[in-house]
Formats: sequence, structure tokens, C-alpha cells
Amino acid sequence: MSGHPALLLFLALFGLYSPVAALASYLPTVRPFDHGQVLRLAAGLALNVAVFVLLALWVGEPLLELLGISTAALTATGGIALAFAAVPLMLGKAGVAEESSEERPPTGPESVKSVLFTPVTFPLTVGGTTFAFAVAASAQAVSLRDRLALSLAALCFAAVTGLTLYAAGHVQRRISLKGAMFLDRIAGILLTSIAVILLANGFTGLVLERLNA
Repeated sequence: MSGHPALLLFLALFGLYSPVAALASYLPTVRPFDHGQVLRLAAGLALNVAVFVLLALWVGEPLLELLGISTAALTATGGIALAFAAVPLMLGKAGVAEESSEERPPTGPESVKSVLFTPVTFPLTVGGTTFAFAVAASAQAVSLRDRLALSLAALCFAAVTGLTLYAAGHVQRRISLKGAMFLDRIAGILLTSIAVILLANGFTGLVLERLNA
């Protein structure tokens, strides 16, 4: 496949992210929040993703070497974190707890911050594979102009993730509680599958790193 490196990076990140699947995975998280909070969450996600991908583009390879962290380790960690959140959804426990709860939804910026990084940003939106794609694209950049074009692609991808989460808030407000609980189950199955894939890829990568060391 040929084309501009920035376009290829955007298409690779877009395909890896899969907005339709990502929207479904956000539904259980955005349910407790009102419109303003979802908007702040979407803006925060876009900012986090932009920073994450830009760091990978500009300092990713030396940063990983400095910290002694591999993309395989990041991927496995994301799988573990995602599994903790996904399994209760798949089993229907999270939906039952929310149905019987009469507590008001959390309010204020702190409640948004509590889910913004984990699990919304990592691992639902970005992870080790995202970082690896950006590092690989950066390695192919031969000029400052190429790096700036890649940075623009990263910002466009970040905007897509923020818009997807914002759309999830609209979808969530238009379905009934039973419908939301059903979607929780579906999202739980989807997220658990993603977690298994992340764990398998991460641990496989770690084993291969050991064998090649």
C-alpha cells in the first residue's frame, strides 16, 4: 500500500480504533454523566490521545529505551486493566448494581477525571499498539515537514476519538435502562474479547522479546 505517511498513519490508527466498536465500549462509562460532563470527558479524551500519539511520534523510541518499557508490556498491561472493567459488565453485575442504586450520578470535574485516564483513554482508546504504530511512522519520517504532517494526522485522530465518545453520550441518553443493560452485556463481551487479544498479543510479544534477547 502506497501513499503519504501521514494519511497511512491516520488510516492505521482509525482502523485499529474502530469508532463503531469504540462507541459501544464507551456506553457503560458515560451513563452516569450529564451532557456537560460528557462534553468535558470527550474534550479530555481528545487532549490525552493527542498528547499520547504526539509523544510517540516525537520521543517515543528513546523514551521507551530510557524507561525500559516495551510496547508489548504496555499492551499486556492494557489487557489486564480492561479485563477488570469488562468482566463485571459481561456477567451483568454492573447493570444490576446500577438498576438497584438510587444514588445520584457523580457530579463535578473530579468524577470525570476518575475515569478519563483509566479506562477511557487507556486502554479503551489507545494502548501499546497505538504507540507502536506512531513510533514506526516516526521512524519513516525523513524531514521535519514529514513529522509535522504526522502530527497533524495525530490531531485528526484525536478529534475522531473525542467525537466518538461525545456521540456515545447521545446514544446512551436515548435508550431505556433495560436497553442500556443489554448493551452493557454486549459491550462487556466486546471488551472482554479485546482484553483477551491485548493479553495474548502482549504476552506473546514479551516471550518473543526474551527469546530474541
